[in-house]
Amino acid sequence: MSNLKNFLFTSESVSEGHPDKVSDRISDMVVDSYLSGDPFSRVACETLTTTNKVVLAGEVRGPEIKETDLIEKVRHCIKDIGYDQDGFTWKEATKIESHLHSQSSDIAMGVDSSGNKDEGAGDQGIMFGYACNETEELMPAPIHYSHKILRLMAEDRKSGKLKNIEPDSKSQVTFEYVDGKPTKIKSVVISSQHSADVNQTQVRDLLRPYMINSIPKNFLDGFNEEEFYVNPTGNFVIGGPDGDCGLTGRKIIVDTYGGAAPHGGGAFSGKDPTKVDRSAAYAARYIAKNIVASKIANKCLIQLAYAIGVSKPLSIYVDLFDNDVEKNKFVVEKINDNFNLSPRGIREMLNLNKPIYEKTAAYGHFGRSPEENGSFSWEKTDKIKAFLK
Repeated sequence: MSNLKNFLFTSESVSEGHPDKVSDRISDMVVDSYLSGDPFSRVACETLTTTNKVVLAGEVRGPEIKETDLIEKVRHCIKDIGYDQDGFTWKEATKIESHLHSQSSDIAMGVDSSGNKDEGAGDQGIMFGYACNETEELMPAPIHYSHKILRLMAEDRKSGKLKNIEPDSKSQVTFEYVDGKPTKIKSVVISSQHSADVNQTQVRDLLRPYMINSIPKNFLDGFNEEEFYVNPTGNFVIGGPDGDCGLTGRKIIVDTYGGAAPHGGGAFSGKDPTKVDRSAAYAARYIAKNIVASKIANKCLIQLAYAIGVSKPLSIYVDLFDNDVEKNKFVVEKINDNFNLSPRGIREMLNLNKPIYEKTAAYGHFGRSPEENGSFSWEKTDKIKAFLK
């Protein structure tokens, strides 16, 4: 974000039933399936979803998994999301193809450790991590509340409490910032697939409570109902992969900070944790979150850069947004002293060689609660002490 103090800022989220998110979920299920059999598996899986068809493609190295078992798991993903429609269903009408094959030996050679050579990064690239004190989760407010609206809708849809609303939804929240802080909601957009049994007025009435229950009351004070947009196109019955082709990795801003911070360009889903696109972005968030949680800064941006086959980051950049050069130096020093940012170091620090990724595929990879099974370990604030002077 710029140095402006007063501005409007908007972020969007998409639900687990959005075609791209269906693809992300399936790709991450493949990652988890291989890591369950061998924690050092290598996976790069892309998924395409369209009308009654799912196609998997990519490279793997790990345990033998029967294609029929993988296809059965794809069907389970589709069923759990909630699709059983004419154009996209978990049943046999949807054809599923797998084109996964062995990882290139050239890539393996650059990445594997051997002799006294540490394991290298799985690719070159830049990764960003960000945290700010706008919410308890240390996430930017617009993306946080955009996710929350859709998450609550999905919970109620799956439990049967929210009827006539189908899996494919999008949300968008615009905040008014005053003196650099989010102060009130300017507008909210919710577009959701629905059954043919309800009209747009009914859809609006069904979805309004999710806006109200997701956003703290103080932000909604004086909210103009005319700025609440529901299905602005007027109808949304055909949705999901039947309405729009889905691909893995197309929702990278939804997955991260909603545009509030730069993005290195690499997607997360479908990649095992040796791929720094994923693991280093998690590590950068972990560092940024601990810095802000230590209250040394109100917000923090970290950039890490890697080269394929090289274990240490080529550069570490820190911005605390306060022009305090000494503090910045201090923080960089503490990062170097307390965090091993080689691919192996990151995986061991955050315990990433576990089947914990399918859950990350919807409602953001950041701002979530760490779980006992190791999911969202990068959201822990156990390194605060490192940054206390």
